[in-house]
Amino acid sequence: MIAEATLVSQLKNTNSKEIAFRELIRLYKERLYWHIRKIVVSHDDADDVLQNTFIKIFNNINKFNEESKLYSWMYRIATNESITFINKRAKERNLDISDYQQSMANTLESDDFFSGNEIQIILQKAIATLPQKQQLVFNMKYFDELKYEEISEILDTSVGALKASYFHAVKKIENFIKNESH
Repeated sequence: MIAEATLVSQLKNTNSKEIAFRELIRLYKERLYWHIRKIVVSHDDADDVLQNTFIKIFNNINKFNEESKLYSWMYRIATNESITFINKRAKERNLDISDYQQSMANTLESDDFFSGNEIQIILQKAIATLPQKQQLVFNMKYFDELKYEEISEILDTSVGALKASYFHAVKKIENFIKNESH
């Protein structure tokens, strides 16, 4: 695997940018796709947002100041692109953002690309009821297994606030699941 510093310098060099960018996509496409997919829910939408994310990364790589990890920086772009996308979709449909996310979670059962069982569908519906920040924190901690320090870097939020968000998210999800199973 190529060292991150080497990859970044190749990305910032006009002579090697294209080849380095292909390598970047190969290395991170799947992880970023699944992160985006957890936010936008639909496979087709996730593909669109992933494409927009990589375009933004390509166009802004020279602005990457290397104070954080490259992955954290790309993750932040993917997160922002996903949030922008769902906010735009909700507005187009004249829906509150939480209503839009709930309607997307309800379409999972008919999604050919969703291979989860009934429990995973209930979990996704529970996550969709959370406020946006709690959804992000829960997904990053629970599914992506990121450390609070990494999430703090991505979301620009203190570790203490993230721990509180995660705790509240877990409690709400537990309550949702208890109510669904009765």
